[in-house]
Amino acid sequence: MPDIRSLTLADRSLVMEYLHRYPPEISEHTFTNLFIWQPSRPVFFAEINNSLIFLLKSANDDKEYILCGPPIGDIIIPDIISAFDTSASGVSVIGAIRIPDKNTENLPPAEYVVTEDRDNADYIYLVSDLAELGGRNFSKKRNKIKQCLNNHLCEYVPITSELIAECEIMQENWCKTRDCGRNPGLCNEANAIAETFAHFDDFGLLGGAIRVDGRIQAYAIAEELHPGTAVWHFEKAMANVPGLGQLINQWFSRYGLSGFDYVNREQDLGVPGLRQAKESYFPHHMVGKNCISLAAGQRITAKSIKAEGCAEHEH
Repeated sequence: MPDIRSLTLADRSLVMEYLHRYPPEISEHTFTNLFIWQPSRPVFFAEINNSLIFLLKSANDDKEYILCGPPIGDIIIPDIISAFDTSASGVSVIGAIRIPDKNTENLPPAEYVVTEDRDNADYIYLVSDLAELGGRNFSKKRNKIKQCLNNHLCEYVPITSELIAECEIMQENWCKTRDCGRNPGLCNEANAIAETFAHFDDFGLLGGAIRVDGRIQAYAIAEELHPGTAVWHFEKAMANVPGLGQLINQWFSRYGLSGFDYVNREQDLGVPGLRQAKESYFPHHMVGKNCISLAAGQRITAKSIKAEGCAEHEH
């Protein structure tokens, strides 16, 4: 049976080597995204036939795994399923999630059920669209930015190691206004952001922040996904400064992501307000994703994976 291991910091060089050889398409496939969400979504991996696969445990059985994203390499999904079916240990891969459309095209329909997962489709934008906000479509956003700049002294600053502590203070203040400790989703996100700041330099991340009247009140964090395309991990702006969310979006695109043609702004998770916000920036295209189930097995959905409880991060 392929050797399944928990993902740790020590595995970063191995993962990065694979991702360099096989540039990823989906937002989940950066070491940053795989690692920082570990407390709420433990990730495992295995090497099969010179390919790398990422696995999540099934919510039903600790010996059942679900493939997370397409394989990093040339192996195909049926061969991954078969590699575990021959195991005498009882460990099996029962399906897959976050699989791009192109990786489902040749799956035998009699053996696999493919279900579209719209909530996890990635939004891809032209960086120039976000940086310029030109044309009638963006007139409301330009007006909000103008309001912010008329009412406050705003300064864009790149995030460096010296600025991390100020960004962490702002994140704590943001969480207090949203009561993150009582919201499992925001609590998990706060933990992921804390890990991101802790490893900001080690992971080679890109970041920008805005000082409003001298204090950090907004920030954004991204990294390269594949040549020409960045992936935008987080963006926060204090709600008591109208127009600041639109401003960090524009300025980070303009000053932080100028070396990229496109930016992947991840998914909307089916949250109506988040979907509306992402659609309001008019994506260039989407990266569709799917869930894959074995025709004879249980149906796999985005909720089929095992999730851990959220504990507030200690600062």
